[in-house]
Amino acid sequence: MTLKYVLVCSFVLALAAGPALAVEPAAPGKNDRCQVCGMFVAPFSDWIATIVFQNGTQLFFDGCKDFFRYYFDLPVEDGRQSRKRIASIHITEYYSTRLMKVDEVFFVLGSDVYGPMGKELIPVAGKETAMTFLRDHHGTEVLSFDQVRPSHLTDDR
Repeated sequence: MTLKYVLVCSFVLALAAGPALAVEPAAPGKNDRCQVCGMFVAPFSDWIATIVFQNGTQLFFDGCKDFFRYYFDLPVEDGRQSRKRIASIHITEYYSTRLMKVDEVFFVLGSDVYGPMGKELIPVAGKETAMTFLRDHHGTEVLSFDQVRPSHLTDDR
Protein backbone atom coordinates (compact mmCIF):
# COMPACT_ATOMS: atom_id res chain seq x y z
CA MET A 1 0.00 0.00 0.00
CA THR A 2 1.17 3.46 -0.76
CA LEU A 3 1.08 6.30 1.71
CA LYS A 4 -1.30 8.17 -0.57
CA TYR A 5 -3.76 5.23 -0.54
CA VAL A 6 -3.65 5.02 3.27
CA LEU A 7 -4.22 8.76 3.64
CA VAL A 8 -7.16 8.76 1.20
CA CYS A 9 -8.74 5.77 2.96
CA SER A 10 -8.26 7.43 6.36
CA PHE A 11 -9.86 10.64 5.09
CA VAL A 12 -12.86 8.77 3.66
CA LEU A 13 -13.34 6.84 6.91
CA ALA A 14 -13.14 10.05 8.93
CA LEU A 15 -15.81 11.66 6.75
CA ALA A 16 -18.05 8.62 7.02
CA ALA A 17 -17.67 8.46 10.80
CA GLY A 18 -18.29 12.19 11.29
CA PRO A 19 -22.10 12.12 11.29
CA ALA A 20 -22.15 9.00 13.45
CA LEU A 21 -20.01 10.70 16.06
CA ALA A 22 -21.99 13.95 15.97
CA VAL A 23 -25.12 12.60 17.64
CA GLU A 24 -24.55 13.82 21.18
CA PRO A 25 -27.63 15.80 22.16
CA ALA A 26 -27.61 19.47 22.99
CA ALA A 27 -29.29 20.81 26.10
CA PRO A 28 -32.76 22.22 25.52
CA GLY A 29 -33.21 25.95 25.24
CA LYS A 30 -35.73 27.86 27.33
CA ASN A 31 -38.28 27.75 24.48
CA ASP A 32 -37.99 24.03 23.65
CA ARG A 33 -41.21 22.15 24.26
CA CYS A 34 -42.21 18.52 24.63
CA GLN A 35 -43.31 17.20 21.25
CA VAL A 36 -46.30 15.42 22.81
CA CYS A 37 -47.81 17.67 25.50
CA GLY A 38 -46.25 21.04 24.68
CA MET A 39 -44.74 21.67 28.13
CA PHE A 40 -41.48 23.61 28.28
CA VAL A 41 -38.80 21.00 28.99
CA ALA A 42 -35.88 23.08 30.35
CA PRO A 43 -37.44 23.46 33.84
CA PHE A 44 -37.61 19.66 34.09
CA SER A 45 -34.01 18.82 33.22
CA ASP A 46 -34.05 15.79 35.54
CA TRP A 47 -36.65 14.14 33.28
CA ILE A 48 -35.68 15.09 29.71
CA ALA A 49 -35.60 12.58 26.89
CA THR A 50 -34.40 13.50 23.42
CA ILE A 51 -34.19 12.14 19.89
CA VAL A 52 -31.59 13.35 17.41
CA PHE A 53 -32.29 12.53 13.78
CA GLN A 54 -29.62 11.98 11.13
CA ASN A 55 -30.41 15.38 9.60
CA GLY A 56 -29.50 17.07 12.91
CA THR A 57 -33.06 17.78 14.06
CA GLN A 58 -33.36 17.31 17.82
CA LEU A 59 -36.66 16.83 19.63
CA PHE A 60 -37.24 17.01 23.38
CA PHE A 61 -39.71 15.35 25.73
CA ASP A 62 -40.58 16.08 29.35
CA GLY A 63 -40.30 12.42 30.32
CA CYS A 64 -40.00 8.87 29.07
CA LYS A 65 -43.73 8.31 28.74
CA ASP A 66 -44.17 11.18 26.26
CA PHE A 67 -40.97 10.13 24.48
CA PHE A 68 -42.35 6.62 23.98
CA ARG A 69 -45.73 7.96 22.83
CA TYR A 70 -43.97 9.96 20.13
CA TYR A 71 -41.61 7.10 19.26
CA PHE A 72 -44.44 4.59 18.79
CA ASP A 73 -46.23 7.04 16.47
CA LEU A 74 -43.16 7.51 14.25
CA PRO A 75 -43.26 5.70 10.93
CA VAL A 76 -40.61 2.98 10.74
CA GLU A 77 -39.11 4.11 7.41
CA ASP A 78 -41.09 6.79 5.56
CA GLY A 79 -40.39 10.47 5.87
CA ARG A 80 -37.60 12.68 7.15
CA GLN A 81 -38.47 11.81 10.72
CA SER A 82 -38.81 8.07 10.99
CA ARG A 83 -37.38 5.41 13.28
CA LYS A 84 -34.93 4.45 10.55
CA ARG A 85 -33.53 8.02 10.52
CA ILE A 86 -32.88 8.29 14.26
CA ALA A 87 -29.21 8.97 14.99
CA SER A 88 -29.50 8.75 18.78
CA ILE A 89 -31.93 8.58 21.68
CA HIS A 90 -30.91 9.79 25.11
CA ILE A 91 -32.83 9.54 28.36
CA THR A 92 -32.08 11.29 31.67
CA GLU A 93 -31.14 8.56 34.14
CA TYR A 94 -32.96 8.89 37.47
CA TYR A 95 -30.08 8.68 39.95
CA SER A 96 -27.31 10.50 38.08
CA THR A 97 -29.67 12.94 36.27
CA ARG A 98 -27.40 12.75 33.24
CA LEU A 99 -28.39 11.92 29.70
CA MET A 100 -27.57 8.34 28.79
CA LYS A 101 -28.09 6.33 25.64
CA VAL A 102 -31.46 4.63 25.75
CA ASP A 103 -29.94 1.15 25.61
CA GLU A 104 -27.96 1.88 28.80
CA VAL A 105 -31.04 2.19 31.01
CA PHE A 106 -33.92 0.04 32.15
CA PHE A 107 -37.40 1.42 32.69
CA VAL A 108 -39.24 0.82 35.96
CA LEU A 109 -43.01 0.89 35.66
CA GLY A 110 -45.64 1.47 38.33
CA SER A 111 -43.43 3.07 40.97
CA ASP A 112 -44.41 5.70 43.53
CA VAL A 113 -42.05 8.22 41.88
CA TYR A 114 -43.82 10.78 39.71
CA GLY A 115 -42.47 12.93 36.88
CA PRO A 116 -43.63 16.34 35.66
CA MET A 117 -46.75 14.78 34.09
CA GLY A 118 -47.55 12.28 36.85
CA LYS A 119 -47.00 8.52 36.55
CA GLU A 120 -43.79 7.91 34.65
CA LEU A 121 -41.49 5.19 33.36
CA ILE A 122 -38.39 5.69 35.53
CA PRO A 123 -35.07 5.19 33.68
CA VAL A 124 -32.38 3.56 35.81
CA ALA A 125 -28.89 2.50 34.72
CA GLY A 126 -28.21 -1.21 35.19
CA LYS A 127 -30.63 -4.08 35.68
CA GLU A 128 -29.64 -4.72 39.30
CA THR A 129 -30.07 -1.06 40.23
CA ALA A 130 -33.42 -1.01 38.43
CA MET A 131 -34.56 -4.06 40.43
CA THR A 132 -33.53 -2.33 43.66
CA PHE A 133 -35.44 0.79 42.59
CA LEU A 134 -38.48 -1.38 41.82
CA ARG A 135 -38.42 -2.86 45.34
CA ASP A 136 -37.73 0.47 47.08
CA HIS A 137 -40.41 2.37 45.16
CA HIS A 138 -43.11 -0.28 44.79
CA GLY A 139 -42.67 -0.71 41.04
CA THR A 140 -44.35 -3.44 39.04
CA GLU A 141 -41.97 -4.19 36.15
CA VAL A 142 -38.49 -3.56 34.81
CA LEU A 143 -38.18 -3.37 31.03
CA SER A 144 -35.43 -2.70 28.52
CA PHE A 145 -36.04 -0.22 25.70
CA ASP A 146 -36.97 -3.01 23.28
CA GLN A 147 -39.53 -4.44 25.73
CA VAL A 148 -41.58 -1.27 26.23
CA ARG A 149 -44.91 -1.39 24.36
CA PRO A 150 -47.71 1.19 23.92
CA SER A 151 -49.78 -0.71 26.48
CA HIS A 152 -47.15 0.20 29.12
CA LEU A 153 -47.91 3.91 28.72
CA THR A 154 -51.30 4.02 30.40
CA ASP A 155 -51.65 6.03 33.59
CA ASP A 156 -52.77 3.01 35.58
CA ARG A 157 -49.33 1.34 35.31
